[in-house]
This record gives sequence, C-alpha cells and structure tokens, in this order.
Amino acid sequence: MEHVNLLGLADFNLVARHGGFGRAARATGRPKATLSRRVSELEVVLGLRLFERGARDLKLTEEGRALYERTAVLLTELDETASAVASGSDRPRGRLRISAPLLFSQTAMGKLAAGFAQQYPEVRLEVTADDRAVDMVEEGYDLVIRVNPRADENLVGRAFLHDRLVVVAAPAVARPAGGSAAPAVVRGSADPLTSWEVTTASGQSTIAIDPVLSLSSIVMVRDAVRLGIGAARLPLSVVSHDLTAGRLVHWADVEGPDTVLWTLYPSRRLLSARVSAFLAYLKKAFPQGTPDELAAFID
Repeated sequence: MEHVNLLGLADFNLVARHGGFGRAARATGRPKATLSRRVSELEVVLGLRLFERGARDLKLTEEGRALYERTAVLLTELDETASAVASGSDRPRGRLRISAPLLFSQTAMGKLAAGFAQQYPEVRLEVTADDRAVDMVEEGYDLVIRVNPRADENLVGRAFLHDRLVVVAAPAVARPAGGSAAPAVVRGSADPLTSWEVTTASGQSTIAIDPVLSLSSIVMVRDAVRLGIGAARLPLSVVSHDLTAGRLVHWADVEGPDTVLWTLYPSRRLLSARVSAFLAYLKKAFPQGTPDELAAFID
C-alpha cells in the first residue's frame, strides 16, 4: 500500500470536521475541488470509502469515523507543536475545553479554573458541567473529569481524588434505636432504598430509613440535612466543615468502595502542553487526593 499523504489526511479532517466539502472550503478559503481530490486520493490509497456522498449531505462511513477519531486530535497537536517550535516557546496556549461532573464543578472547579487561568494567561479555558459521558472527539473536549468511569480502550486517565460517603444528620435528629426507621433525605426517587448498609466502630450494620424528602442534587440534600429534616448519605468532602463546626454529626461510614475522580484524555503518545499543564495543576491542588483536600475548596 502507498504511504498516506499527511496533507490528504489533514484535508480529510477538515471536511469531516465541517461536515462537507463546501463548508470546509468556505471556512478555510481552500478550493473545494482541491479538498475533494485530496480526499478521493486518500480513499484510493487506503482502499476505503471514507464518506457516503448523498445528493445534499455528506456522512462519514464507519471507517471514516474511526479514522477521524484516531487522527483529529493528533493532527491538531502536531500543528500546535510545530507552531510552538517555530515561535521558540512551549508555553501552554490556545483553547482548553474540559467537561466535569456537576458537583465537582459547583464546589471546586470555579476556584481551580481561576487559579489556572492566572498561572497560564495564554490558555482560554472553557469548562462545562455535565454528568453524562460526553464523546470527547465529537464534542471537541480536550479533557474530561469523571466519577468512577468505565474502562475505555480509546482513553487513558489518572485518578486524582478520592472521597467516600458518610451518613450524617443535624445534632437534633435522634439516631434510630431498636430497628426503627430514621427520617432520611435521599437523592432521586428511582428505586428508593429502605435501608443503608454502613460501617461503624462496632462493625457493619444496617440503618432502616424512611425517605421523607427526595432531592435531585447533593448540595440540595446537604442544605436540607443542615436544617434537621433527616439524615443523609453525603460525600465526606461536602460535609467536612459542618462536622468540624458541629452543625452535623457523623453517624457512620457507608459500606462500599470509595468515590474516585479521574481525568481522562484520548490515548496517544503526544499530549498537548495545555492538557499537561492542567494535569500538573490538579496534582498540585490535590497532592494526596484526600477528601480533606477537596473540602478546602468548598465554602
């Protein structure tokens, strides 16, 4: 097989990103005929059809999508590396798009983003709070932060923060005795639990609960628990200050594995200076990755 032409691969990525030859030509000022010829030559070299050419639209084939996902970020980073070498600088610069979980975004990401922006003023940081599993390539993210993510062969990652769930309540809320149910504030109403499996100093046990309030966010649950409506399972980092101040009382640790936050990025040999800088910044912010370090960001 002939060698793949890098210019042809770059033009294929332009067309794929803009969704058509005409759109790519208008966005870049490149001749439409040149883009079409380069993509056709690439298809011949690869022996694959990369686009389904309809009367009005252009869609990536399965093979085309796979090629785009594997080469888009790499080509961008090669271009950035060449620009950095040409300018004699490898300082992080350009746009950095990050998707992060809602709770982490609400409690810590604002301060983290501001500190990072001050340290790297040439980086344009964009953070989106989202709990869903975004498609990094399709949606243009450089880095995602996720809680206990599933394994993905297309992504690599680093665990940078650990947290755990604890059962807490206001001091005025009596702990259940004799198997009676404790009033509870729960997150979400789907498949409601009737008890919590917990660990105390005396070993494993069960707390029977009566869900008196269902709320959709952890911050809402914490605020309700502070007012004494009932007990709740909450991340230790979120209630650490309340426990220290005596506004809440620790009943037990929730049985089960820790909550682990990961940074994920496409699996590749090159890593942009922007992503590397943000990973290093997170490591500095959370050197041990403990709940107490996250609690320091929470008001």
